[in-house]
Amino acid sequence: MGKFLAGDLLGGGDPDEKPVHSVTITSDFYMSQYEITFAQYDLFCDATGREKPSDEGWGRDNRPVINVSWQDATDYSRWLSELTGKRYRLPTEAEWEYAARGGTKTAYWWGDEVKPNMANCIDCGDEFVNQTAPVGSFPANPYGLYDMTGNVWEWTRDWYASYSREPKTDPYGPIIGSHRVIRGNSWEDNARRSRSSFRGYHEPEKKTAYLGFRLIIEMEQ
Repeated sequence: MGKFLAGDLLGGGDPDEKPVHSVTITSDFYMSQYEITFAQYDLFCDATGREKPSDEGWGRDNRPVINVSWQDATDYSRWLSELTGKRYRLPTEAEWEYAARGGTKTAYWWGDEVKPNMANCIDCGDEFVNQTAPVGSFPANPYGLYDMTGNVWEWTRDWYASYSREPKTDPYGPIIGSHRVIRGNSWEDNARRSRSSFRGYHEPEKKTAYLGFRLIIEMEQ
């Protein structure tokens, strides 16, 4: 749980990163330290008879799973919940940004300027060119989370909608929509899109080589 300012705190961001608004999250949650990997998702496929997604020839194991739709990610979270008895789900957009910022107010969790070898993106100065990196290849943010910047975009729970100025408590997007929010940027996009406040969106059925997910565990009240 916690409180933070969501959106473009520094100016110069995209219109949909504004207005900046206060968000309060009232429930504790744990977020996946890493993006869900092929090794984890392939177990789900084996258990349910689902076709395994393509790894584009880059390798599976500890690389983030890609080529999965929003529904695929949601189905995985439900399977894992049933398997473990814990409550797994996709994070809301607000939960995602809170976790990505790691208590910071800068453009990236490490500061306002791009630094080499801090994330996997097209101009981040890292060794992985035009492909995903194994999870945990770069430093963790202050909350101990890896790859909240770059590597693959991540599905969130929310339908995409414009921000409003009013303070929000446990915000969740509209109940219907046409696009789901994605966050975090990927290996094929530039560093500007890796900022903690940057917002993306896709049709929920979209499956691409730059889009994966991570989950949160809801804590018992």
